[in-house]
Formats: sequence, structure tokens, C-alpha cells
Amino acid sequence: MRLEGKVALITGGASGMGKVASELFAREGAKVVLTDVSDEAGEAVSKAIGAAGGAADFVHADVSRESDARGMVDFAVERFGKLDVLYNNAGIMLDNDGSVDATDESVWDRTLAINVKGVAFGCKYGVPAMIASGGGSIINVASFVAWLGAATSQTAYTASKGAVLAMTREIAVEYARKGIRCNALCPGPIETPLLMQLLSDEQKRRRRFVHIPMGRLGQAEELAKAALFLASDDSSYMTGASLIVDGGITAAYVTPED
Repeated sequence: MRLEGKVALITGGASGMGKVASELFAREGAKVVLTDVSDEAGEAVSKAIGAAGGAADFVHADVSRESDARGMVDFAVERFGKLDVLYNNAGIMLDNDGSVDATDESVWDRTLAINVKGVAFGCKYGVPAMIASGGGSIINVASFVAWLGAATSQTAYTASKGAVLAMTREIAVEYARKGIRCNALCPGPIETPLLMQLLSDEQKRRRRFVHIPMGRLGQAEELAKAALFLASDDSSYMTGASLIVDGGITAAYVTPED
């Protein structure tokens, strides 16, 4: 098992990509602490992992609150004795996030609080815990839109993911010689309840699909396996990198419609 003996902290682990990653990491031998703002769903995921023979626990955390980020790291260390993997997966994309001249300040504030400060707070407390544990791997979820403009206007989200990419490189360089690797995972559109809700508008859906060379959305399991690679020792010489899992979007200049 690729994460045997490791302790992994996964934010936003109660649903979508975080839930799938929590289950996969546990199957691969990790002791998993998953966080979310949805306590009922988080407890259910934790219990299901335990029932399947894995080791997992849930702790409530709103990653935009520094005290919650500190608490989730403390919980992981107290519960399982160390921290080896930090998967900063929690993030949002609000449906009223649009063009720069039309996006309300409240959308900016909430998006940056969760997508950027949430990652920064996780790293702020995760890094010292990892140093005390002898090193580890941080995976920050950015996006393919950190590399190119989105087909559908979502300015605050795109800006937040660009910030995550830059922050990842900074952390990677600073802590490389302390045994910590920090990489960004850059997914394309992944079929999650959140994205399907946003793509309920047929025009937005068509504009998305025409730009994907593979002609389909990614699956949460595909992204979780990429995260597993970054979490495991298989990626031991990777830090400050961006692993793009986007069905070919960033490689394409023009993709014809089928």
C-alpha cells in the first residue's frame, strides 16, 4: 500500500473529490483525518472508512478561520501522533462569480477567504507539524484556470487559483531542505455535484465541453489517484510542480466540436 504508515489530513473531505480521496488514501494504508463544515456528512464518511477496515476520524473545520486550521492540525497530531500528508482540497466556486466588472465584493471576500487563506492557514500549521514528523507532502488544489483564462467568466475563482499556484512554489522552495514537498494539483472540470449544479445552464455546459479534447468531464477517482501519487513516495523528487489533470484542455489551441 502506497501510504502505509502515513497520516493524512484532507480538507473538504465530506463530499466530492475530498470524499473520494479520503476513501482512497485510507485504502492505501493512510490514517486519515478529514475535515469539513458539514459535520453529519463528514462523520458518515469517517464511519464508512472505518467499517471498510480503514482508519479515519473527522473534525469540523472552516478553513477560512485560522483557529479552525490550527485545530484540525492539532487534532490530527493528537489523534494519530504525526502528520505526513496535507491535502488542501477545500474550495468553492460561487455561481455569482463572473466578469471583473460585475463581481460583487462579497464574492471576492468569500472566494479568497476559503480558496487562498484556507490553503495558507493549512500550511501555516501543517508545515511545523510535518517538520516535527520528519517531513511530508503538501498537495494544494489549484486549477487549470491558473494557467489560462476560463471559457466561462469566474474572475474571483481564477484569481484565487493563480494565488494558490504561486503560493505552492514559494512554500516548496522555502521548505525543501526541511523534508517538505509542496505541489499543486490542477484539475480540469471534474464531475462533482457542485460543478454539475453550475453547468445546469445548457449554454455554459456547451462552452465547457467544446474546450475539452477528451470530450468529457473528469471523474473524482481520476483526480484522487493523481493526489495519491503526489502524497506518496512515488513523487519523491517532485516539489514546486503543477500536476495538470484536465483532459488536455491546457494543451489545446482549438478543439473542434464533435
